[in-house]
Amino acid sequence: MALSRKRKLFLKKVISLFSVIRGYNIPIIILAQYLSAIFILAPEKRAIAILLDFNLFLLVFASAITIASGYIINNFYDSQKDLINRPNKSMLDRLVRQSTKLKVYFALNFVAALLALWASWQAFLFFSAYIFMIWFYSHKIKKYPVVGNLTAAIMAVLPFFAILLHYYNNLSFEEIENYKGHFAVIFAHASFLFLLLLIREMIKDLENLKGDLVNNYQTIPIRYGEVVSKKIITALIIVTIIPVYVLIDVYDVGYMDIYFYSCFIILILFSLYLWSASSKAQYLLLHNVLKFLIVAGVFCIVLINPTVLWNGKKLLLLI
Repeated sequence: MALSRKRKLFLKKVISLFSVIRGYNIPIIILAQYLSAIFILAPEKRAIAILLDFNLFLLVFASAITIASGYIINNFYDSQKDLINRPNKSMLDRLVRQSTKLKVYFALNFVAALLALWASWQAFLFFSAYIFMIWFYSHKIKKYPVVGNLTAAIMAVLPFFAILLHYYNNLSFEEIENYKGHFAVIFAHASFLFLLLLIREMIKDLENLKGDLVNNYQTIPIRYGEVVSKKIITALIIVTIIPVYVLIDVYDVGYMDIYFYSCFIILILFSLYLWSASSKAQYLLLHNVLKFLIVAGVFCIVLINPTVLWNGKKLLLLI
């Protein structure tokens, strides 16, 4: 049976809203948080215990909702810029009125705050600050060089620290002392992810140069030039050697070292191609390579050996 005109319009608006919140990213974010909890943040716990942890579910759900609302407010403020940088996606996103987007934005934030409060008052404070930070970034910070890129990368990593706080909030001083080495592993993973995200943000500035220029966004390539931006990106790629070395040679990440070795090779080729890139299509290709590395990293977390040695005790994660 053919859909009526009204139902077709409704379906288009649903697809439009899905595009605005980038619904295809949300399952990846949820999966990343759970895999990180199982293999990195709480390796001493059984996987089934983590999956059945209701408070963790609340935090993961609150994170996903907050990130979705962040995409909405970012889309709201970037509507004019996106008409130039992403005309096709922008036309789809405009099927939903700006007033409707704002209503959904506030509703999602309200639900996220309630879920966080249900989990703990600390989580409520964390997500309240996180929601404000996303709004302030979209409204003001993202228009400025360096600080905008750093803030975007930090915000992408923050949901994982919400889970970290969930597991270590009630540790005694003695327990914290015993987990110092584990904190170092977590920090190394977070540093590598942060660097990839920061490089991606800087590539996006090169990719969106025309729209940013028209809308007076003072990004690094606009303020200092494309060559300076490429030098900074190359320097960041070199810096990724540090967390990769720490994770491969200092700590045991199991078979995930295959991922890190592959990343290192790809990033070398990435930097070589970067210096020859000059068009939007070329920068888009580089952007997609980084997205692939980030998403692949999520799935490769399972390559970490599920049986680990911690304080001399053999801990099985999956049974």
